[in-house]
Amino acid sequence: MWTEVLISIDEAHAEDLSDALMEAGALSVSVEDENADTDAEVPLYGEPGMEPTTHAWQQSRLVVLVEPEADIEDMLAVAFDALDLPVPAYITRKVEAQDWVRLTQSQFEPIEITRNLWIVPTWHNAEDEAERINLRLDPGLAFGTGSHPTTRLCLQWLAAEMPKGVTVLDYGCGSGILAIAAKKLGAGDVIGTDIDPQAVQSAIDNASANDTQARFVLPDGMVSGSTYQVVVANILSNPLKLLAPALVNYVAEGGHLVLSGILERQTEELIEAYSPYMKMALWRADDGWIALVGQKV
Repeated sequence: MWTEVLISIDEAHAEDLSDALMEAGALSVSVEDENADTDAEVPLYGEPGMEPTTHAWQQSRLVVLVEPEADIEDMLAVAFDALDLPVPAYITRKVEAQDWVRLTQSQFEPIEITRNLWIVPTWHNAEDEAERINLRLDPGLAFGTGSHPTTRLCLQWLAAEMPKGVTVLDYGCGSGILAIAAKKLGAGDVIGTDIDPQAVQSAIDNASANDTQARFVLPDGMVSGSTYQVVVANILSNPLKLLAPALVNYVAEGGHLVLSGILERQTEELIEAYSPYMKMALWRADDGWIALVGQKV
């Protein structure tokens, strides 16, 4: 039996107090809207795919998980004293012990991308191995588990449109899912790149878990002047606009550029941003997101 401590706190102190509580011995701290499910509830979000600018509400509730035998008064005193704040009134409640790993895993089921292409977490049995491609991938630090519409759109394009044997660049590779899928779907040489070293390592690990020969590097590991027959970039609209000349330069003559991470309302502005370099067109939409595709001729 675990214990949760519920504390009301204002927006200005929510994040710092969360950190102080973790340092004082809390197992975890989450921030909730104190007014959730009431008329005073305030949405907190950024543009889809982007972090919100603030991580707390004007009136927040901290939900602090502690060990059953924890000295709650002492922990709170240490945390609040670190911020020169008085300890407010708080509520405690008991939480039944659970197998948190199994509980988390149960939330991630295999995802069907196409009839013959599935994303399968490693704790699930990959059925019908001979009849479909199963990408073994677990949720992790890097973006790209197949659950987001932009990832699905790119995977669906690779499954439906990518010629066999082509060279592929996965730009902003995240988990490496697109590069790994491209290789399993019959691509030739495949490389992925990302500015985040953790993403690159995650992609390397995922490729190994899928017994896939794809290479992943930081941007400075890219070969200058290299081009690819398929370039896929699943990032966000603003970076895609800024990167337009660079991404087009990576595309070989006759090759394809696939872009996602774009909201439907941003379709025309992305097409316009790429118009000086390559003609792009809407390929498919999914739940408010779209994929653009162009061919370098």
